[in-house]
Amino acid sequence: MRLVLANGLTIKKSPIEGNGCFSVSHFKRGRKIAEYAGERISNAEANRRANRRRLRICAINNQWSLDGSRGGNGTHYINHSCEPNAYMKILYNHILFIALRDIKPGEEITIDYESTLHSDKKRCTCGAPSCRKTINKTD
Repeated sequence: MRLVLANGLTIKKSPIEGNGCFSVSHFKRGRKIAEYAGERISNAEANRRANRRRLRICAINNQWSLDGSRGGNGTHYINHSCEPNAYMKILYNHILFIALRDIKPGEEITIDYESTLHSDKKRCTCGAPSCRKTINKTD
């Protein structure tokens, strides 16, 4: 099955980790980049799937999550950075990515994952000057 990407995005090799989600359009600060897409699963099922090396699961609320590895639109390739250019906002059970600043074509879209199903010891490879060395915020 062919991946249908959200408008304005492309997937290519990332200097951060594996593949990344990159802008092919200009996204203005404060504007929506895309909506996270994937299979809707219970949080209990999300926890069962949490043993994967690469997780593509985002929580919607305390009951439901989306698994972007199944039915995703490319946003599941958005990598973590300790100095992100976007953030995730949940609005009416929809997961949106919003630009923190103007993002130019060719830039990798990144967010601060803050809290994930990964172990708190999962190393960060973002390379940012202020990198905290782990994906999850532990303090």
